[in-house]
This record gives sequence, structure tokens and C-alpha cells, in this order.
Amino acid sequence: MLAIPSWMKLMTCTGYESPLGLSRRAALQRFGGGLGSLALTDLLAQESGFHHQAKAKRVIYLFQSGGPSQMDLFDHKPRLVAETGQELPDSVRQGQRLTGMSGNQASLPLVGSPFKFQQHGESGAWISDLLPHTAKVADNLCFVKSMYTEAINHGPGVTFMQTGSQFPGRPSMGAWLSYGLGTTNENLPAFVVLVTKNKGGQPLVSRLWGSGFLPGKHAGVRFRADKDAVLYLNSPNGIDSRGRRQMLDRLNELHEIQRERTGDVELDTRISQYEMAFRMQSSIPDVTAIEDEPESTFKLYGEDAKKPGTFAANCLMARRLAERGVRFIQLYHPGWDQHGGLPGGITRQAGETDQPSAALIEDLKSRGMLDDTLVIWGGEFGRTNYCQGKFNAKNFGRDHHPRCFTMWMAGGGIRPGHSHGETDDYCYNIASDGVHIHDFHATVLHLLGIDHERLTHRYQGRYFRLTDVHGHVVKPILA
Repeated sequence: MLAIPSWMKLMTCTGYESPLGLSRRAALQRFGGGLGSLALTDLLAQESGFHHQAKAKRVIYLFQSGGPSQMDLFDHKPRLVAETGQELPDSVRQGQRLTGMSGNQASLPLVGSPFKFQQHGESGAWISDLLPHTAKVADNLCFVKSMYTEAINHGPGVTFMQTGSQFPGRPSMGAWLSYGLGTTNENLPAFVVLVTKNKGGQPLVSRLWGSGFLPGKHAGVRFRADKDAVLYLNSPNGIDSRGRRQMLDRLNELHEIQRERTGDVELDTRISQYEMAFRMQSSIPDVTAIEDEPESTFKLYGEDAKKPGTFAANCLMARRLAERGVRFIQLYHPGWDQHGGLPGGITRQAGETDQPSAALIEDLKSRGMLDDTLVIWGGEFGRTNYCQGKFNAKNFGRDHHPRCFTMWMAGGGIRPGHSHGETDDYCYNIASDGVHIHDFHATVLHLLGIDHERLTHRYQGRYFRLTDVHGHVVKPILA
């Protein structure tokens, strides 16, 4: 059966007009004149996006779980360094709430970064010496230094960044994109998740890449770093490909009969997932065979890229998935939650992520893929400018800080070599051009050709969207 074009499916769900300004009935009448016109419409919808011309075809999101310290990586604050050891001024804090981990401290001593900063590229971006490889690609990056969130703890913070809500149960960003734009490769999922192996830190649970109230087929599929990249994909011993095909055909026939009797639309999801699993039995070994890459690739990404499950290997895997048409690729790298021992901890984290992140930018660019691939780097919030616990200039920690933090983006219609927004001299409050998480989501959807106010799904009597009832496209960061 020919699939209904993605934008027509969404028009049916939302009740909005089509991208061509037609009502649902008129659109169905006009485009229902033949299978050929439906097929052409589907192809055009995939190429041009849902509501307007897309700048990006896919997203690679390098999520740094735990909250990277913005003033130790990207947000250079000489005054904070100069006033290290002094008390956080009340005029700066302004009575804002703190977490229970440092809110009862008798003293909140300021701590500037112990790491040196330098300007890089024609853009003059200030980047910490912890990130020498990122510094080399600075002119490809757009730094958003004025991100902020209401979430002050990890669970709500990560959930907010991934789903647009602090409360569990909403669809993830990747699920929304799968739902809205579909897939460009029928042999691979539209949404793939990779988690760095053997890392500690806050737990990462499957609901973060779940489909929520959207059909289950839009949930992220996690690829693992072992011989069975996807659990329960391979056939049992004694079952060959022909036997599995016959089993699926008979099972589909039974599902069709059941669906006609009950009208259960979830059966469609079940059938599609069985079929996808069958096709993935041949496609997964191809995409996960990173050992086939030339030695020059491993030199670019670093030696860790040869070790399955490392951040470097996952970055390389992300490029291979992007090449094969996967729409949304989500990497999770835990370990940035440095309440103590920050100088050593952040040095290790930077060492694991710096070269692979920069290599991904260079690799995509050399293959002509960066222009239509949106790469995102960042965590759920930032860190405090004061020391958590007793101050020790050589070994200190930072608490959670939702008031301001930094992310960077590259490619996919983002303005390169640009820095957006500013924080105050203490890196505590936003001084100009704040970007809320809802604004971030609205901008990502815009780059993919979607009006964030029109990508909706009716559930429990109301229409939901990724940006809830908020969000504005951040136009200054668009190319």
C-alpha cells in the first residue's frame, strides 16, 4: 500500500491547512487523482519539508549529560577569574533559588576558570585550552551563550531538553521529527540512539528517547556496542531468512483480520515494527561495520574510534547513519556532573569528546554533508560560578545552574562563526538575547522545514506540540 505523504498525515491529525494553503478535503481531492500524483507529492514533501523549505535534512545531537561548565569551556569571564575567592554578590544572585546541595552553604565563594582561554579563527571565538580540536573548527560553529531553563535538577532538566516538558511521558524531539517527516531509508529507523559505554553519572532511561503518546514506531532505537547492536533483532537458531519471511507474512494476515474487526490502529505500528526488524537484519551489519573505514578516518576521530561504544566510535557511527538516511541521531555522553573535583573531571570529559566532536564537523564538511546536517552540542543546564562546598583553588566543584549555559550548533542552516547572546561578567545571569529551551526546539524544527506551532498531535482532548504553547525561532543564528 502506498504511504500517505507525511504532510497530509499531519494535516489529518492537526486540522490545519496543508502547506499549499488548501483545506484537508480540497487537498485530498486535488492530490487523490492518481497513485502517481500521490507518490510525487510524497517525494516533494520529503525533499522540501512540511511547512517551508528545509535547510537541514537530518540532526546529529551530541548530548553532554550532566551539565558542562560553560565558564570553563566557552564563556570567558576575566572578572570572575580576578575575583576568585570573593563572595557571590547579592546584587548578582538576586535571591534566585539554589539546589539543596549548596543552598545551605554559609559562604558562596566565586571561582573563575583555572583554564586559559584564547580566541580562534576569523570569528575570534573564545574557547578554553581544554578544547584544542574544537578551536580548529570554531568558524564552523555558532555558539549560543544565553541558553536558560527552569529545571535545576538532572531528571527534569534532561527530560525538558529532550521532550519540551519537565514531566515524563511526552514524545522526544526525535520522535516528533520521525512523526512529522518520516524516514528516507526504509531499512533503518528514522531515530537512532547511541550511549557512551561504561560511563557513570546520572541514569539515562529509555523514556528520554521514547515516543510518548505518538505511535510506538517513532521511538528511538538504541544501538548497543556489542555483536547484537539491536536487542531481539536476530532470528532464533534454526530459523532462516525465508522462514522468518513466511512467518511475518502469515502474522501480518492475522493482524489485518484483527484490525478489520476491532479497528485497532496500534496493529499498524506492530506490523511496521516487525517489518522494520526483518529489513534491519541485513542493514544493521552494514552500518555498524566501522572496521571497514580507512585508517585516515581513525586518525581524524582518534584512536578511541576503534573501540566500540566510546564517544569517538559513536560519532563515527553517527556519520555512517547520517549517510544512510537516518533522520535523527542522538548521542548521549554522561559524566559532566562535577560537584567536586571539577578540574580533573572536566579535563577527562573534554579529552573524550573534543577530538571526535570536531572530527564529525570536518568529516561531514569534507563529504558535502554539513550544509544539510544540523549538529548540536550541549547539556541540560550549566554550572555555578561559585564553589560547591569548601573552597579549594586546586580542587573544587560547581553546582547546577539553570540561569545560563552554552550550546553550540553547526551546519544545517545555522550561521557559522557566530556567537549569540551574552551573560553578565560573573557568568550568572543572562545579559542579552536569552534563548529558552522552547526557543531552541522551535529553531531546530524551523531548520527542518517545520513550523513548530503546526506540528501537533491530539491526545486526551487537546493538541500537544514539542514547544507546548511557547517558543520563538531564534532568527539571528540562522544562516
